Amino acid sequence: MTCLQAALDAGADAVYLGLDHFNLRRMATRNFTLGTLPEASRRCRERNVRLYLTLNCVVYEGELAALAEMVAAAQPYIDAAIVSDWAVIALCQQHQIPFHVSTQMAVSNSAAARCLMNAGARRIVLARECTLDEVHAIRAAVPVGIEAFVHGAMCVGVSGRCLLSHHAYGRSSNRGDCLQPCRREYRIQAVDDEAAEFVVGSGYILSPRDLCSLPFLDELVAAGIDACKIEGRNRSPEYVHAVVSAYREALNALRDGRLDAALKEALVTRCRSVFNREFCVGHYFGRPTSGDFTKGEGNRATSLKGYVGLVRNYYKQAGIAEIEVQDASFRVGDTLLVLGETTGLVKFTVPEIRREQEHLQEAPRDRINTVTVPLAARVRIGDKVYRQQPNPDAA
Repeated sequence: MTCLQAALDAGADAVYLGLDHFNLRRMATRNFTLGTLPEASRRCRERNVRLYLTLNCVVYEGELAALAEMVAAAQPYIDAAIVSDWAVIALCQQHQIPFHVSTQMAVSNSAAARCLMNAGARRIVLARECTLDEVHAIRAAVPVGIEAFVHGAMCVGVSGRCLLSHHAYGRSSNRGDCLQPCRREYRIQAVDDEAAEFVVGSGYILSPRDLCSLPFLDELVAAGIDACKIEGRNRSPEYVHAVVSAYREALNALRDGRLDAALKEALVTRCRSVFNREFCVGHYFGRPTSGDFTKGEGNRATSLKGYVGLVRNYYKQAGIAEIEVQDASFRVGDTLLVLGETTGLVKFTVPEIRREQEHLQEAPRDRINTVTVPLAARVRIGDKVYRQQPNPDAA
């Protein structure tokens, strides 16, 4: 719910989410459920934002009854379903739910797009393997909504249909359980010669860089896409807010004729501040080369967050937040993030710190560990507070 609120506050036109089954986010620690879906729907409809339910995993025979029950229960709260299985398409038709074709169906040509349009698809999320020219050609040939991935993790498999995690751990990416063995460093050793050993890590040949389309977003829009899809599976609220706000600002600037090279670079820098594996252009300008794979393992964000503590009170009229410092201390001038399911994300620079009548330069973690700071944006009791700091390991 915190990520949802962050997306709404950052200017999303639509959000997509998964429940606790039948989507590729099953490893998320706090997925939505049928119990929390009405609240998610209420928040979206208050902002005139569309809500899409992802129903895009492989569905087995013994799950059809549970799938039918979920689709029927979700129908009043969603604007469309994102699908990859004909059984889900049939249920959407039965319950008159608009459906969008997931990238899991790997639609990469106009004939496939037309077939799915004739079956009732309102929109098709094209395969990530499509080039910019192919996106343009499909758009010109078929009068169906076209959605393209613009930002986020790329998969070494075909549109994510990879069995590496399934073979290694019995955890299938097609069921939302991928453990991402592709992102690791490997040691290769000859069976008959222990001295013949190689470490495959410097190029991370199975781990692509993340897609970032901001430098050529105007070309994607000119190709005729109807929607920009941001991939953010299991990402933090600050990731959601930073990336969504960057693309919102870029699209607004493009509409107004203000999207120049300087603004593009500034927005890319914003996206680098949150989780990334370095950036590439995906397949839009041709097939990937060795330069499109990561040079290291893990996060290349330029900033990290450290846990500070909790909001213990918020005085609305005075615009003051009371913070209990439980872990990391913070100083005047530091950037803090406040995260909560109702609050979403509030980011601010600390102008002043007080403990009762005493002015402090630093809010320490000690025996008396509650301080107050001025904060105009409303936060809630129990919200978590983090300090943002540079990542020394960033590329």
